[in-house]
Amino acid sequence: MFNSLRGIITEKRQDVLCLATGGIEWELAVPLLDMEELPPAGQEARLFVWLYHREDQMRLFGFASEERRNAFLELIKVEGIGPRQAVKILSGIGQDELEAALENEDIARLEAVPGLGKKTAQKMILALKGKLVRPGPAAGTGSVHEELVNALADMGYDRRIAAEAVENAARAVSAEASAGLSQAEREKRIFKQAIVMLSSQ
Repeated sequence: MFNSLRGIITEKRQDVLCLATGGIEWELAVPLLDMEELPPAGQEARLFVWLYHREDQMRLFGFASEERRNAFLELIKVEGIGPRQAVKILSGIGQDELEAALENEDIARLEAVPGLGKKTAQKMILALKGKLVRPGPAAGTGSVHEELVNALADMGYDRRIAAEAVENAARAVSAEASAGLSQAEREKRIFKQAIVMLSSQ
């Protein structure tokens, strides 16, 4: 399945962006805040994408980062929120603000997003709290830790708790006599240690 598209932006209009790549011009639905982060028409850009496919329609959605796409995919899992509504929500709130509002159960901030009512805001908090939190990077290992957290989240663990377990496991492994281990072996040991920690909770 598609992960991303890289090409030349040919047009920007409200929440629609056109991207030319390999002789094909793609039309993507893009949140307004993501649109603002992307270069102007005529420049190259990479968009992380998701394909909506039903019997009667097909639509391609694009995002400026993987975090934004992940937020979109989590939003459409919430009862009552479809792809179009998710784009509207992401058009009205940035990633950091969204994560903070969910973690702090800030219903007032979510209600301030155009078209988002109190009931839907409450559903979002119940369904998404802890799932969009990004782990704090350790020196030189941020991307590795994020991959481990993503793997644990895919297994069904709460993202915030998984991030804490990975950080704790990394410290535990670093404290061991692991000087002779390769990077891959260290990652495996951290991952196994994190699972043990999560299983004991």
